[in-house]
Amino acid sequence: MKSAIWMSSLMVAAAGGWLAATLFPQAATSKEPRFPQLTMDQLSDAQKPLGEQVMKVSSVGLGGPYNPIMRSPVLGLRLFDLFHYLRWETSVPTKLNEFAILIIGRQWRSQVEWFAHAPLAAKAGLSAEIIAELKTGKRPSGMAEDEAVVYDFVTELTTTQKVSDETYARAKKVFNDQQIVDLTGVAGNYVMVAMMLAMAEETTPPGKEPPFKVGEE
Repeated sequence: MKSAIWMSSLMVAAAGGWLAATLFPQAATSKEPRFPQLTMDQLSDAQKPLGEQVMKVSSVGLGGPYNPIMRSPVLGLRLFDLFHYLRWETSVPTKLNEFAILIIGRQWRSQVEWFAHAPLAAKAGLSAEIIAELKTGKRPSGMAEDEAVVYDFVTELTTTQKVSDETYARAKKVFNDQQIVDLTGVAGNYVMVAMMLAMAEETTPPGKEPPFKVGEE
């Protein structure tokens, strides 16, 4: 029961928080944002095609990574196609795809990636216990075989710059060739997204607790 309530509150927070962030001005801070939040009526002719595509599918509106990416609309349109595939058309099951994104979000302590994708992972069926343990920086216990393969594959690839023969053999038992390539693609893509968010100093919407607190490992 507690897990269900926790997941529901996360989903509501993500949807409501990002909507508020894109519709209402951010609270004043002592530091000017590197990329002030854009709205649709502020977009140039070059930016509007990307903005229109984003608004059709994005639960965060023009917020999150889309805010800085909008400054380079040609790059943004190319990335949008990649994002679309890796979110909605990938061969990797949604639960495992979102798990891979959370692994990257935790490695980078990306406030936005975790805030946006923890509810999506929960909705896709990733257990509250796995999400909670991953958030503390631990290798989650109680993972199913496919979840353990995703964790070990993504973690090895991003921290050692290789995948061991043993881990690759385990992956081959669970995934086909396309899924292994797509899993690698989603991991690399969300490292890029984490970099974009970090560079732009994008954070959680006003009034929302950042998932990772200062001073925590």
